[in-house]
Amino acid sequence: MTREHVLNAVREHDVKFVRLWFTDILGSLKSVAIPAEQLPAALEHGVRFDGSSITGSNPVEETDMVAVPDASTFAVLPWRPQEMGVARVFCDVNTTDGRPYEGDPRYVLRRAEERARAMGFDELHVAPEMEFFYFRDDRGAEPLDRGGYFDLTTLDAASDVRRSTVLALEHLGIDVAFSHHESGPSQHEIDIVGAGALNLADAVMTYRTVVKEVAHAHGWYATFMPKPLGDQNGSGMHMHFHLRRDGQNAFHDAEDEHLLSPVGKAFVAGVLAAARETSVVYSQWVNSYKRLIPGFEAPVYVGWSARNRSSIVRVPGHRHEGEAATVPELRNPDPACNPYLALAALLHAGLDGVEHGAELPPEMETNLYHLTHEDRLRAGVEALPGTLGEAVEAAAASELLLRAFGEHIHARLVEMKRAEWTAFSAHVTGWERDHYLPLL
Repeated sequence: MTREHVLNAVREHDVKFVRLWFTDILGSLKSVAIPAEQLPAALEHGVRFDGSSITGSNPVEETDMVAVPDASTFAVLPWRPQEMGVARVFCDVNTTDGRPYEGDPRYVLRRAEERARAMGFDELHVAPEMEFFYFRDDRGAEPLDRGGYFDLTTLDAASDVRRSTVLALEHLGIDVAFSHHESGPSQHEIDIVGAGALNLADAVMTYRTVVKEVAHAHGWYATFMPKPLGDQNGSGMHMHFHLRRDGQNAFHDAEDEHLLSPVGKAFVAGVLAAARETSVVYSQWVNSYKRLIPGFEAPVYVGWSARNRSSIVRVPGHRHEGEAATVPELRNPDPACNPYLALAALLHAGLDGVEHGAELPPEMETNLYHLTHEDRLRAGVEALPGTLGEAVEAAAASELLLRAFGEHIHARLVEMKRAEWTAFSAHVTGWERDHYLPLL
């Protein structure tokens, strides 16, 4: 959509306000609304804002930033009134002298895409499976139903809410592949059709907002918290990914046992080699690591397999599907991550593997949940970090993340995640009081 298309759409849809969207380092959506009359000037020059108030941005002495709308992302918000309506547009963040701001996650992903193009690839194509929960409100974790995987009965109390959510996503130009009740009580999944990395990251931010807005309109609360219920599976964001070159799937090789080309094998090998140091990007909260434990269908071990879901990468090849079959699945990200940083980390890790000709390790064919800790150590099987504290220290030492994110975001991310872990570590939980007060 060009500038002219945007201005025509504003008139055609009676848009009165336009929300300029961007994210902070942690992936929280930020917004400033301008009257539609100010949009031509915003498209031309951007809109200034105080960057020192944005999480992870520059200190107070470097305050001024400019939000520059990306006209191609313009869309009218379906949950706002149609008369004198509201639209949104994603923005890149620049400094006042017109340079991309080093603390803008969207810019980090743009640089990753530039690296892929410089290596001869069209794009990283990604399709996410995003899970979430509906609860009565945000003050507790009371489910709306006791349904299970793929249930289509009165147990699935949210069928109509999912329907409204799908319609809202499609109104915003996000195509939906399918939706269903997930395995946990009141847990749901809506899968969107894949896209190039930057467009997909924008879609993930929109998706999270739409899910929450539609739930709120029905009097409920939707959450992407990775593990809200201790005795149930958590919510993941499995990402199906492949590089495209000359319009074709660069990972596909019809003659290979697993349908993986040398490029595909090297890319996956790079992702696996960087698994521990990138964990904090895919699973960035204390609560994320409550999900990544054995026994709850979440991946824990660094490896790949065609069928084994205990490993972080699955390569589910189905020969009858042709090149569409060769789409590896990264299983450890959760839906509360910053999608811009997560996709940038995935792309850089994989491209490192391609650039250095990394060798794919042997397939994990055994269900590692069934092995003892000692058996796994003897087999040389590496596990993901078990806590945010462990993950952030791996990230702090990561040259890959330093290159991928730049010094500013890398340092700020490590600083904020260390602070989060320190605060959590100092907190005395109800579990500790219940177990230790009667004994000690």
